[in-house]
Amino acid sequence: MPEFFSFISEMLWGSLMLYLLLAAGIWFVFRSKFIPFRLIGDFYQNLKSSRTQSGGLTSSQALFLSLAGRMGTGNVAGVALAIAAGGPGAIFWMWVSAIVSMVISFAECTLAQLYKERDASQQFRGGPAWYMARGLGMRWMGVLFSLFLLLTYGLLFNTIQANSVARAVHYAWNIPEWYTGLFLAGMLLLLITRGLKDIARFMQWVVPVMAFAWVAMSIGIGIDNITHFPAMLAGIVKSAFGWQEAASGAMGYTLSQALTSGFQRSMYSNEAGLGSTPNAAAAAASWPPHPAAQGFVQMVGVVVDTFLICTASAFILLLADNNQTDNAVKGIEIVQQAMVSLTGQWGASFVAVIIFMFAFNSIATNYVYAENNLIFLRINNKRNRRLLRVGIVVMIFIGSQLRIPLLWHITDVIMAFMAITNLTAILLLSPVLSIVAADYLRQRKLGVIPVFNASRYPEINRQLSPGAWDSATEKPVNNRNY
Repeated sequence: MPEFFSFISEMLWGSLMLYLLLAAGIWFVFRSKFIPFRLIGDFYQNLKSSRTQSGGLTSSQALFLSLAGRMGTGNVAGVALAIAAGGPGAIFWMWVSAIVSMVISFAECTLAQLYKERDASQQFRGGPAWYMARGLGMRWMGVLFSLFLLLTYGLLFNTIQANSVARAVHYAWNIPEWYTGLFLAGMLLLLITRGLKDIARFMQWVVPVMAFAWVAMSIGIGIDNITHFPAMLAGIVKSAFGWQEAASGAMGYTLSQALTSGFQRSMYSNEAGLGSTPNAAAAAASWPPHPAAQGFVQMVGVVVDTFLICTASAFILLLADNNQTDNAVKGIEIVQQAMVSLTGQWGASFVAVIIFMFAFNSIATNYVYAENNLIFLRINNKRNRRLLRVGIVVMIFIGSQLRIPLLWHITDVIMAFMAITNLTAILLLSPVLSIVAADYLRQRKLGVIPVFNASRYPEINRQLSPGAWDSATEKPVNNRNY
């Protein structure tokens, strides 16, 4: 059975997902008339203008919540796997994939903002399931996506996070894995029972600190090994195009492996196209009040995740010249060995702390996404929330002690189905995205605050939740600010 799911996973992630991701990214670049890149600087103004509004997170809270979900063990151990499978060239294709993923993230998060609605407590809710139901009129598709997300992010994906944490802590301090599993589960229960806004506030403070610590460590190591940098960068480029292997006739295979590994790990890490981060984006009361504004903010999450966090991990591994690993279990230990060789024995402890916090934040955010889809399925009662929390605790405890290849292969397959469902939906909704992006650009050219007036687009307005986007008058603003 594990071999069967492994075969299906390799087929989906090794070819179909790669081409689908690339095609979707290129399609949205043209459909949006390059607006995500032309106006990428707007993210700063939109983030700076972020303010607390009734029923919504601020843009910065939504950004750090989504970053917490992205910044899991894949940013560290996953990079080791990419390099092992595709060589240093996988990092180059990871960067290329991130550029494509930025546009996809803009598309899915803009649509999530557009089709958001208020729950029973007047909190904004939304995500792929909502734009499938409202935008496409296919609630069945939204139900299918929600079930995929509940299985992967609510339960299965957490076993991988817990296993990496338990391995890292055991390697650093020789603490039994089940101790780590119990501690991680207990800490998470204290946080996830607090509610969406408290979790978002926590992430707003913790995520920047952890990201800064990991990137700063990488920069410090880079400065200490500055003489090796040119050779390392040259190795990345040569390996990316198979130039190093061309003489032996292995160029085609090596190029394919590097490209596949880079794209796969990039999508695993930044999650663009999977449909997870739109759940956070929809919870924001975006300012300026326009769906595209949150799209620009969430695009930056891909930049931070891939170009900063994953790149920091890659540089540590490549500068240590110790990046050979063959499975997910050993991935984090290889990173710790690399850190020890570069900094000394304390490096293993530093990685253990970082990976614990990355996984802790990621699992907490996974719970937020899962609970959000309980609301869409209309089963968000106290009993089901308790069942979800118990399920998370059980999966963390199992994952911290055991490596179950079947569970992990099943997770890969379901995540692929989840991504295919989401990418299909946003491709079908690309005409709507084009209208919303053009509306944002029109107002920017007029020098006014971009405000989404749904009454200008009757066909879209009929699909929206009442009260989510009230008609507003465009207000002038100083051109120096917009």
